[in-house]
Amino acid sequence: MELQGKCIATLPTESGTSKSGNAWQKQNFVIETAGQYPKKVCFQLFGDKVNDCPNVGEEVKVSFDAESREWNGKWFTQLNAWKVERQQTAQPTYQQTQPQYAQPAPATTPVDDLPF
Repeated sequence: MELQGKCIATLPTESGTSKSGNAWQKQNFVIETAGQYPKKVCFQLFGDKVNDCPNVGEEVKVSFDAESREWNGKWFTQLNAWKVERQQTAQPTYQQTQPQYAQPAPATTPVDDLPF
């Protein structure tokens, strides 16, 4: 699945050691989607993917897998990000142009050459 939005928060990196003795690390970040009804969505990066964590304010497209687990009769869902693409924001280009003004009509003297 993919979701696009602006990173609004990065949480601190968590690390530890598994029962088998392997070190692990994870980091969560939150993006806010665009549109009439924006949503805030929290993703998790695990292992070496922690280095891909976006900075606050960056526009990103996140590819992720959703996973739910049951514990003591309650269900918990996490969104595991496996790819974070930074989006190129279009920088407005400003061109300095001279304003165009209408040229006034040349002043003329009234000519009275009517035949009557």
